[in-house]
Order: sequence, then C-alpha cells, then structure tokens
Amino acid sequence: MTEKVRNKPYSVLLFDEVEKAHPDIFNVLLQVLDDGVLTDSKGRKVDFSNTIIIMTSNLGATALRDDKTVGFGAKDIRFDQENMEKRIFEELKKAYRPEFINRIDEKVVFHSLDSDHMQEIVKIMVKPLIASLAEKGIDLKLQASALKLLASHGYNPEMGARPLRRTLQTEVEDKLAELLLKGELVAGKTLKIGVKAGQLKFDIA
Repeated sequence: MTEKVRNKPYSVLLFDEVEKAHPDIFNVLLQVLDDGVLTDSKGRKVDFSNTIIIMTSNLGATALRDDKTVGFGAKDIRFDQENMEKRIFEELKKAYRPEFINRIDEKVVFHSLDSDHMQEIVKIMVKPLIASLAEKGIDLKLQASALKLLASHGYNPEMGARPLRRTLQTEVEDKLAELLLKGELVAGKTLKIGVKAGQLKFDIA
C-alpha cells in the first residue's frame, strides 16, 4: 500500500468488505486517517494527504434482511430508509472503535436495488448483445415486459444483481444461439423479445 501511494500519491485505494480485514489493518488505517502519513518498511514516510480511501462494508445487511419492519412494504419510504440507516450505523458502532468511525469524512448508505434499477441494469447488459447482432444485420428489440421479467428472474435479495448475467445467458443468449444455428435468425431479420404466459417469447419478423 505504501509503495503504491509513494509512487502515485494521487491514488484511490479501495478496501472492499473491510469488516473481513485483519484487526491490525484498522490500526494502520487509523494512523493514516489521523496523521496522513505512514512509514514504510525502509523507514520512509509516505504522504497520504492526496489519497482517497474508500471502504465498503456489508455490516447490517443480515440484520436488515431479518428485520421484517425494515424494507418490506413500509408505506412511508423516507421513514423506512431512515430506519435502515439507523440500524446500519448501530452495527458500525458495534464493530469499530469510535475514534476510527469519527475520522471517516463521509458515510454513505447504499439502498437495495429496486425493480427500476434492475431494468436499467438489464438495458446496459444487453447493449453488447444488440451491437453484436447489429453487426450481423439483425435488429434486436427487447419489450418492456421482457425487461421486467429478466430483472425479476435475475434478482436475488442476498446477491443483488449478480445472478443477472447468468439469467441473460440462459434465458436470452442460449435461445439466440439456437435460432442462429438453425438458420432461423439471419441478416435482415428483426427479433422481438416479449412475454407470454410468464415466459419470454421470441418473434422473428
């Protein structure tokens, strides 16, 4: 870490799921946040004053999933979000020393993905597929109903949008490969993907 910052002082350091780190790392981070410098193994002082440190954590996620009063159909969304943030900050206080928490400039709570977010992610993920088919002279159109269905199938409360890539592969890409191999989907054709009886429907025109 010190070597990286010494060579490139204007750096961004990301500590993902920092709660899993060895306890000693927090003593190091506390020194950086407090003094702005670290001494490396060769006795050289490394300046962190121009370095941005980002730490992510899943603390509180389990408690929120288990708490049926938070995030499960609450009518007042603002109150719901405030409750969620309160629970998360309570977990932070249990896990980290006050002197460490107080030296963090900004704490940001990322809320759970909703249906609209997931559909936007689907749109982004299918863009390369649309472009690839366009190179073959094939126009791919995904109807809103298909976006919604894929977003639903690709979402997992614990894993977020991670399963979406697999969903697109099994429900869209595999079917497209089959149509291409059979010669049913060729240059000049338009493929519309919609929904019928709760399943994706592929129409070639």
